Amino acid sequence: MTSPRAQLPSLGIDDELKRKLKFTLLAILVYRIGAHIVAPGVNVDALQAFINQNAGANTFFQLYDTLGGGLYRATVLALGIMPYISASIIFQLMGGIFPTVSKMQKDEEGKKKLTQWTRYLTIFIALSQAYTFAMFTESIPGAVPNAGIATRLTMVFTLTVGAIFMMWLGEQITERGIGNGMSLLIAVSIIERLWPSAFQLVELWRSGALSFVKILVVLALALGSIAAVVAMTIAARRIPIQIPRKVMGRGRIREGQKTFIPVRLITAGVMPIVFAQTIIIMPSTIANFTRNTALTDIASFFTPGDWPYNIVFAVMVVLFSYFYTSIIFNSVDLAENLKKQGGFIPGVKPGAATADYIDQVLGRITLPGSLFLALIAIVPMVISNSVGYQSNFGGTSVLIVVGVLLDTIAQIEQHRTLRKYDSFMKTGRVKFRGRQQRFI
Repeated sequence: MTSPRAQLPSLGIDDELKRKLKFTLLAILVYRIGAHIVAPGVNVDALQAFINQNAGANTFFQLYDTLGGGLYRATVLALGIMPYISASIIFQLMGGIFPTVSKMQKDEEGKKKLTQWTRYLTIFIALSQAYTFAMFTESIPGAVPNAGIATRLTMVFTLTVGAIFMMWLGEQITERGIGNGMSLLIAVSIIERLWPSAFQLVELWRSGALSFVKILVVLALALGSIAAVVAMTIAARRIPIQIPRKVMGRGRIREGQKTFIPVRLITAGVMPIVFAQTIIIMPSTIANFTRNTALTDIASFFTPGDWPYNIVFAVMVVLFSYFYTSIIFNSVDLAENLKKQGGFIPGVKPGAATADYIDQVLGRITLPGSLFLALIAIVPMVISNSVGYQSNFGGTSVLIVVGVLLDTIAQIEQHRTLRKYDSFMKTGRVKFRGRQQRFI
């Protein structure tokens, strides 16, 4: 005699999740293969030697590589998804400035148009960045042995197509895989640098350049940074919401319920650090491209790790945290939606008073979150300089990787929960139909 469970049809609870995971891993494998194919006509050794000798160029390329690029190795996917990220940020900021764009972000058809416009802008940004990089490599002695218009156009075409392919690959992961495709590709490119850093640490210990105590300090710093980032990423301020009981019509009654609005301490994520680093390294980057002595003097004053750099960088991170949070978190729309649903914050009037209260809470929790962002970006760099070990996996990288992994894990758990719910509903229908047939 077979059990009722054995008589039920196979529902394939894990099949879809396995398919999504396999597709995601395959896409990541394709990305990593392309990230090691050198663009035609470039001498990577000469390029890397120039970057290592120029602090400003080195800082710029490290920032770009942190966000998923591969300019340091001049690969066919050197631009990574930075053009797409730049285009997305531009339209996101425009939504907080222009009401028309903000309205399109809320409408389904408007979202489709903005997505298409973002792709067009990505192509334009990729073309401009590819041409700039081609001109930059040609200015380096020995970096492009056969410099000419044909080599330049080939490099521009290759890098632009690579950026478009990265955009398509990220969208495919988002639609057919698990997690946010763009963010996942960035996290994978950062995690790849863990192995060279680990081998470098072992070699420094074997050669005697680093003592065992300093290695323990580096490991404790890494573990402490990860633990702090996980705690601060999860931390949120819960604003209580009361939804009253409501008669829906024909005797239907919606019961009252208590819920909350989670407002995270790090609402802006890693973007304030990216904005601050982009602006503070701009003088040194332009100086390396143009050989301007005035900009070189300014750049030498803001050397990464020095106190002038750290102070200005921390202030910029705090300011950009407030700015970016105000852009992505619209308290007025949130208050209006609560009012339409009949919900309210206990002790606060609906409407404008609710929006003011949310802004007040948001302003209070943004300060500790922004200070933490500044510390997580500066403290590991200062300690690494004092120890004498420059790691490729800094606080910013930890913040990106932890955020992406937590989001991916949450999506996997959500998928499994939905599948369990679907299987429960299907099982219930099978049992109900069987009983009904026996009754008839």
